[in-house]
Amino acid sequence: MLTLHLVRHAPTAPNAQRRYPFPHEDAPLSSAGEALAQTLGRLLALPPGTLAFTSPAQRAQRTAALAGFPGAVPTPALHEAQFGVMAGHTWAELEARYGEAPRTWIDALAAPRSPLGPPGGETGAAFHARLSAWLDSLPPAGEAVAFTHAGPLLALLRLTVDLRAAAVPPGTVVTLARAGDDWWLLRLLPPAQTPAPALCATVGRDEP
Repeated sequence: MLTLHLVRHAPTAPNAQRRYPFPHEDAPLSSAGEALAQTLGRLLALPPGTLAFTSPAQRAQRTAALAGFPGAVPTPALHEAQFGVMAGHTWAELEARYGEAPRTWIDALAAPRSPLGPPGGETGAAFHARLSAWLDSLPPAGEAVAFTHAGPLLALLRLTVDLRAAAVPPGTVVTLARAGDDWWLLRLLPPAQTPAPALCATVGRDEP
């Protein structure tokens, strides 16, 4: 059996602004993010030598290092989605500029087989394909941890246990298990400094 821990990186300044990041943007952790990242190692409580991966983004790599995994392997498949024209904007700004279109774009990006997505960004099919390929590369048994972003974390929940909506603020930890072709969700823990959120249909309205 494989146990897979997924961690959304700790908070950054753009997270606090609740806006979608630009592809080239690589904001550092905020001071609160640095403090939170240091608690993740105790929360995960994984043995030394655990197979560890991270998005190449510095916010994910820094979270991994502070959580006790400085040698986590940078893995391009774990990078955040490309949001195209949505990048740099909050949800309110997008609705003011484009009306209902952003809801259509983000729904397409969240759909594993969709040929559509935000203009200038990834399609749902392409986004999920890169994450599915990464899942297929994992060993059949053992334990692994991956430090990533909101979009990939939500996509991985959709691909594994078909969970279609969840609140995953920065610092969220998800634990999955796989036996053969079957996946199941063991835990979904919010960051320690916030109340536990219920699973909810808010995907796409929070900054990734």
